[in-house]
Amino acid sequence: MIPDEGDRVLEALGLDAAHTSVYRSVLAVPAASANEVAVEIGMPVARVRAIIDELEQLGLLARQASQSDRVVASPPSIALKPLLLERERGLTRAHEALLEFSELYRGAAEQRNAADVVDVILGTDAVRQRIGQLQAAATHEVRVLVLSDIAVLSGAENVEEDRALERGVRYRVIVESGVLERPGFLDVARGVGELGEEIRVLPTLPTRMFVADDGMALLPMRSHGETGSSGALLVHPSGLLDLVTAIFEEYWKSATRLLPEDHALQDGVDRELLKLLLLGLTDVTIAAQLRISLRTVQRRVAELMGKAAVTTRIQLGAEAVRRGWV
Repeated sequence: MIPDEGDRVLEALGLDAAHTSVYRSVLAVPAASANEVAVEIGMPVARVRAIIDELEQLGLLARQASQSDRVVASPPSIALKPLLLERERGLTRAHEALLEFSELYRGAAEQRNAADVVDVILGTDAVRQRIGQLQAAATHEVRVLVLSDIAVLSGAENVEEDRALERGVRYRVIVESGVLERPGFLDVARGVGELGEEIRVLPTLPTRMFVADDGMALLPMRSHGETGSSGALLVHPSGLLDLVTAIFEEYWKSATRLLPEDHALQDGVDRELLKLLLLGLTDVTIAAQLRISLRTVQRRVAELMGKAAVTTRIQLGAEAVRRGWV
């Protein structure tokens, strides 16, 4: 459910969904008891009482003069405005501090020598944190290389990606073909594709990579396939970062688009089937990704071979490319 503007105001004050529900319930009636609110929103009475006490301390609710076990809502224009103004002043101070810290950092960055171009990040938790920070700070584009094996962060755990996509950050992602065998991956790809993420595929990739806004890149400390302690290299603006981004662009040019650009075509399923077939996936994996039976995959492949007038799957792939089916 997408929060409305009222919810966003309360979120800005640090109130969660439970506090918002209680406050909304009391706002809608002249007065209410904790029991009545609990029944209305389906929340335990003890929890409602605790939230009412917190909202009362914030000045959003007040006890009814005639019945102290009932509460009334304070006028939002009076109760919320001072809180919002204080939050705005806090954000202003934080922004001023950010500018000061950024200036100090830039001054130090100008004095970096060759060894200072790269920061070493040790530990899984620290790497996860940096990945989240890079995406949270991105304003334009994030570029990613994804290997078949999951390292420190799965797609489901990467909540900052969803948030970045929602605020309009473009994602360009190249995955190894083995990633396509993860259950439900194609459905996820369709979903993020609607938000502006483009995914391409290559048989293999040399390493993982996160690049945010041409400003910083995160690379694993160890090579693809090696074992050892978890860590990463944070690459600052430099010739090395330029090289990293250039390498991504070269891979991007040669990678295959995962999903057809036109999903409204009548033969969209066949296009996706051919795409996955060309990427080297087995019939079993294709069936799982397209959520159709193995027999349906084999039948559709046979029909496409007949339509293309070929006798082998290799010939089908070549003919599909020549005819522009994929």
